[in-house]
Amino acid sequence: MEIEKTNIQNFIATSDIISLLNMSSGFLSILCSINNYFELSAILMIIAIMFDSTDGWVARKTKRNDSLGFGKNIDSLSDVVSFGVAPAVFIYTSINTTSIPLQLIVILVSLLIVVCGVLRLTRYNVIADHVKTSGFIGFPIPGISFIIATYYLSGLYNSYLALIFSIITSILMISNVKYPKFSNVPLISISCILIILIILPIPTTLYSINIPALILLLFCLYYLIINLIK
Repeated sequence: MEIEKTNIQNFIATSDIISLLNMSSGFLSILCSINNYFELSAILMIIAIMFDSTDGWVARKTKRNDSLGFGKNIDSLSDVVSFGVAPAVFIYTSINTTSIPLQLIVILVSLLIVVCGVLRLTRYNVIADHVKTSGFIGFPIPGISFIIATYYLSGLYNSYLALIFSIITSILMISNVKYPKFSNVPLISISCILIILIILPIPTTLYSINIPALILLLFCLYYLIINLIK
């Protein structure tokens, strides 16, 4: 390849811009976590998931030619920020403790999220063109952000359960458990409505519990667990 052809405009496409919006949402979520704006941080993680769910669809609709793998790489690198670092920082900053042993556990769990996320994405990139499967091998990486975000927004957030959720989800991300792709249109439609109710300032709480967030959390936990017993 000639140097003149390495200008960034020769690589980037519309779907890549959406991937960058995913990454930007994840980065802003990290900043919010650091500054203790946890509700906004959780919402931004969900927004990042929405962008991540869209970039592939846009690439297919625009007939993106990605022979060099630029789109695949930018998508994976964006996912590392939004679904690896963002939930890890959220867990670390949202669990306030002066206990040295517990603080060490929080650090290790946060690191586990990032490490498993990187391993999950790297494995996917390596096997994508070599293994024929209609679903996912290992729990999809956006799921950990979705679980942590909806769990916090539900109003039921508990530090110890958050750590347990993070450990289980991280391990399942690098497992060989087969997870089907989301193809249930009614369920996807309901989920989109619930996400909109979370993002918009609409009162949807009952006894301090955010009902849409709780329903989405239960949906995701069901998806996480049901495939283990099939």
